[in-house]
Amino acid sequence: MVDRGHLNELARIRGLMDRSSRFLSLSGWSGIIAGVAALLGAVAARAHYLSIGPGVPTHDAWREASGLMERLGAPEYSAHLRFLIADAVLVLLVTLIGAWWTTRRRGRRIGQPLWDASGKRLALNLAIPLLTGGGFSLALLWHDLVFLIPPSTLIFYGLALLNASKYTLDEVRWLGLCELFLGLVACFRPDAGLLFWAIGFGVLHIVYGAMMYLRHERA
Repeated sequence: MVDRGHLNELARIRGLMDRSSRFLSLSGWSGIIAGVAALLGAVAARAHYLSIGPGVPTHDAWREASGLMERLGAPEYSAHLRFLIADAVLVLLVTLIGAWWTTRRRGRRIGQPLWDASGKRLALNLAIPLLTGGGFSLALLWHDLVFLIPPSTLIFYGLALLNASKYTLDEVRWLGLCELFLGLVACFRPDAGLLFWAIGFGVLHIVYGAMMYLRHERA
């Protein structure tokens, strides 16, 4: 019969190995904060679209900015595009601050520094696809292909999560797969780009954050 003390020692060693190779300080609250921020940003973008697009049918209320070019003059289009960019930057800032604060807090509880070797590997593997996707989105914006930006951001974000998932918790891999699938579907529905963006960055993040909290933090 295996001694309980040996089992506890093996569990401790396994925990130390996981902590040294994987970043385990991710908090479910960071996902919830990111999801709520994304949903609020999407609602603000929709409201602004409706405010400058009188007579827009309800089923078209989620259309992306490039659809405005057909109905509005250049000044109104540019104003809406600037609003969307400012809205996205604000959502990103809230997400980053929330992720930093909740991850730092959880890291202190479990004794893992925020910027150790595993955290650096996670950040590097997350940043490469994200920066590539950001550059690609700027190219789409430059060529006035705004309707492709929502699905592109979902796809590159999903690839970033998949690339970084081997250095952190397994739930990140499943979130990445869901984002990737949603982005591919959104490519075939350019009329609902903002809606897919809200589902991917909003709803999925909240579901992921809640699962993370229930599985790893509630106890």
